[in-house]
Amino acid sequence: MFSSSTYFFLLFALISSTSALLGIGRTQSVAVSGRVICNGQPASGVKLKLYEKESTFDVLLEEATSDANGQFRLSGSKTEISTIDPKLNIYHKCNYNGLCYKKIGITIPDNYVSSGKTPSKTYDIGTLNLANQYTGQTTDCIN
Repeated sequence: MFSSSTYFFLLFALISSTSALLGIGRTQSVAVSGRVICNGQPASGVKLKLYEKESTFDVLLEEATSDANGQFRLSGSKTEISTIDPKLNIYHKCNYNGLCYKKIGITIPDNYVSSGKTPSKTYDIGTLNLANQYTGQTTDCIN
């Protein structure tokens, strides 16, 4: 019924999702910071979520909103056998009047993943103008 590759995928997903529960793996952390603007003005109250990408469901590490100056910093940690694969999602309505939100996803490079619960360095995305169009930008109604 199932191919050997399907069994391998299911076994890998099971091992990676239960490793933290069993205390297998190592604790890793990540931090990301930056500033968001819309049409040259600070974009305050923008929703930001830091995730660890998984094969089944992404794991939320931290959620925050940008401050009055559009600045933010998020961090989080997770126990995993392999190196965690963090990403930042930005949900905004800059120049958009739809019911949902525009979503920008930014993958955080592996060299910004630290050992332990506290990140030793922070990935700075710089200033991001939400009025621009970005590759891979989507619309998200469930965030």
